Amino acid sequence: MVKVETTTADGSSLTASGKRPADQLLYGLICICAGFSVLLLAGIIAYVLVRGIGQVNWQFLTSVTSVLKGTVGIAGNIVNTVLIVVLTMLAAVPVSVGAAVYLNEYAKPGKLVTIIEFATETLSGIPSIIFGLFGMMFFGQTLGLGYSILTGSLTLMLMVMPLITRNTQEALKTVPDSYRHGAVGLGAGKWYTIRTILLPSAMPGIITGVILAVGRIVGESAALLFTAGSAKALPKTLAGLFPKIFQSGGTMTTQLYLSATSEGDFDTAFGIAVVLLVLVFLINLGTKVLAAKADPERK
Repeated sequence: MVKVETTTADGSSLTASGKRPADQLLYGLICICAGFSVLLLAGIIAYVLVRGIGQVNWQFLTSVTSVLKGTVGIAGNIVNTVLIVVLTMLAAVPVSVGAAVYLNEYAKPGKLVTIIEFATETLSGIPSIIFGLFGMMFFGQTLGLGYSILTGSLTLMLMVMPLITRNTQEALKTVPDSYRHGAVGLGAGKWYTIRTILLPSAMPGIITGVILAVGRIVGESAALLFTAGSAKALPKTLAGLFPKIFQSGGTMTTQLYLSATSEGDFDTAFGIAVVLLVLVFLINLGTKVLAAKADPERK
């Protein structure tokens, strides 16, 4: 076997140039940056766990803070968070996926598509507190919904729609054109092709966008302070969940902010932070598991 050695323009060997001090220094700096990122994450998680893990117990998760009963809990905030996530996803997912399908499969390149994509990108960059101000004035006052979970959900719908739309659009772009041409060759209609071939093939990307949107909803506080309020009452029965949609309700993130600022209760704030960290971890884990199961190439 003949060994071929490639040389650079100055006559030095590429094999030898890979061991130059400059390359080794750059590689070392990259490793340091990566290690710093990992240590920073580990430090934040460790600090929050040390400060808040002692606060988390069964009573903390299943009761409501009450001076008369002497209890400290976030059960009402957990229920409010779940309600807001469910309502927001029910409103945002169909609209976002439909918009992505239109942009990628139906719309012809032109000014309309450019305007829609520009609007989507602009919406994704607007600060959340501006969404909260708009939601308070439009949904809360103009539509008469007031401070309620429904107002907060409609406001968050506007916030997460760009995220889901862009992820769905990019996922549809990754589907090979041969799938479309093959379906047309077999006589399948446009909608049938989208429903049975394109959307299932793009499902991993769609699921990723949806779960990332859920993570953003769970971590949002600024917009909800203007729209959903901060009430933490727990419904007495399952039938009371529907009326609660039209009432004020603070999420876990909102209660964390209020506990750390207005109330000065840092023990409760760090306890909520621990619960949120676990929830975010489960959301990211769920993203990987669901995306893997939905990927047709892995089945």
